[in-house]
Amino acid sequence: MTNVSSKFGVFLAPHRDDVTRKAHAVAADELGYGAVWLGTGRNSVGDLALVEEILAATERITVATAIVNMWVDEPETLAASYHRLAGRYGKRLLLGIGVGHPESVTGYRSPYAKIVDYLDRLDAAGVPAEARVLAALGDRVLKLAAERTAGAHPYLVPVTHTRHARAILGAGKLLAPEHKVVVDDDPVAARAIGRPYVRTPYLSLSNYVNNLLRHGYTEADVAGGGSDRLIDDLVLHGTPEIVAKGLLSHVDAGADHVAVQVLGPSPEVELANQRRLAEVLL
Repeated sequence: MTNVSSKFGVFLAPHRDDVTRKAHAVAADELGYGAVWLGTGRNSVGDLALVEEILAATERITVATAIVNMWVDEPETLAASYHRLAGRYGKRLLLGIGVGHPESVTGYRSPYAKIVDYLDRLDAAGVPAEARVLAALGDRVLKLAAERTAGAHPYLVPVTHTRHARAILGAGKLLAPEHKVVVDDDPVAARAIGRPYVRTPYLSLSNYVNNLLRHGYTEADVAGGGSDRLIDDLVLHGTPEIVAKGLLSHVDAGADHVAVQVLGPSPEVELANQRRLAEVLL
């Protein structure tokens, strides 16, 4: 298993600029989180420039891409960047890779074949299986993650998916789901913050919607901005203690590590709540 040293890490999404994300990553390292997961969106990140900056600015935390889009960055480019950094930082570097969404990629086709080809080319370029994880939701890709990588990094999943994913992955493979949180004990205010991050774009992306429908939600739950039940399950909210209890449910269901995406009205609030959660989780 990769060197992810704690049950909890921080997921830093690209809606915040890189200067902010670097500062939050440094804070996560100091607070004792086990990994920082750098959301990439649709951007090309094959040069791993931000990853390198954060590795250089931190001492022990694992820095993971979440995720390198296989349609955007060529595996040979990613492999060259991996080798540039691996000698210096070793297992602190983790490549999260995935095939993205059909709605966001022109020419999207045969996604499973694309993943297999990408992994084959990473193998040929000398990137070890234990240095990479797959963004996996469905059973076929979860099985591939178990066979060809260190494990899986599912995004926007409820605890029921984590339990199912562990059964598919088997023992000894990293399972590191992402989960959004709002540290606010007013449910109306918390949903107002969290719902936009679920609705746009994920409730218009077929792979996420279909996954939610497979794991206990209805068409009504995923319509519009999502039902309160769906939002409450996907964006935990409450006091730090209540949020921590919800995150630990993933661990109880078989996760090795949870990538916690703290949402708030500003970067300053998000960082403060990252600290408050650390006091409870770590």
